[in-house]
Amino acid sequence: MSPRLRSVLSAVLIVLACLLAPLGALSTWAMYGLGDSGRYEATVAPLAADADVRDAVAAGVTDGILREVHVRQGLQGPVNHFVRDAVRSFTETEAYRTAWETANMAAHDAVMRALRDDREGAVTVDLAPVTERVKRRLAADHMPLADRIPVEHTEITVLGAADLARLRKGFHVLEVAGFWLPVASVVFAATGIVLALCRRRAVLATGIGTALGAALLGAAVAVGRGLTLSGLPDGVSRTAAGAVYDALTETLRFVSWLLLAAGLTVALGAALTGAYVRYRRTAAAPAQTPAEQSTRVGA
Repeated sequence: MSPRLRSVLSAVLIVLACLLAPLGALSTWAMYGLGDSGRYEATVAPLAADADVRDAVAAGVTDGILREVHVRQGLQGPVNHFVRDAVRSFTETEAYRTAWETANMAAHDAVMRALRDDREGAVTVDLAPVTERVKRRLAADHMPLADRIPVEHTEITVLGAADLARLRKGFHVLEVAGFWLPVASVVFAATGIVLALCRRRAVLATGIGTALGAALLGAAVAVGRGLTLSGLPDGVSRTAAGAVYDALTETLRFVSWLLLAAGLTVALGAALTGAYVRYRRTAAAPAQTPAEQSTRVGA
């Protein structure tokens, strides 16, 4: 293989490796971070104690209860105040944390089953178990008319049929890409370095490219957060949604910082090694004697 062809092929492989590194991190996070039930549960469980999330849940549950409970005009104010206080108090209990985890895992399991089973139609979740827990708590606090709160099998749509069909295609791609993209990135980088005429420069380029890819991944996560929050409908708490987004992407942000640090470390190591080698060569070069210098001048 000619030196020129080796250089071109090495450069192409290193560029591909640097592009696939952040994409591999993204696909692995989506597949094994969000797709795995255990990891998803561990991620969303602490959100039950988040103040913004609790306020958003309390507001939504309170409005739902007040729409179902009808009292006389004179009792509306006291009942509304009591319900709001009771629901906020409920969000501090173990029962609320259990209901939060149950509702989140029910939605997660429903979505994952729909993606894997190729089912048709929208994905829905029944909120009756959550309403039942709230009703029991209000009744235990002796709230007036708590026994009249209807516990109906209210299904909410967590994923529309059109969105499901589109996401299913991406999900099947992630099942393959989540494993093979990181592997391909490592293989391409190693092959590109081996083929390079100057391997130290190839290692330096690989480190810098990996760091740039990691920086782009971190920027994409930040931009995605802004777009997600700006696209929320009216009435949805942006602070609570931001807390959920941050929790779900925490691992991805950590990986982006890890790739950035690794890339910069590799690049710095290659640069320092190159500087040291040049220094040793300069120090090892024999110094010219005055006679040799005079001979060169006379020539």
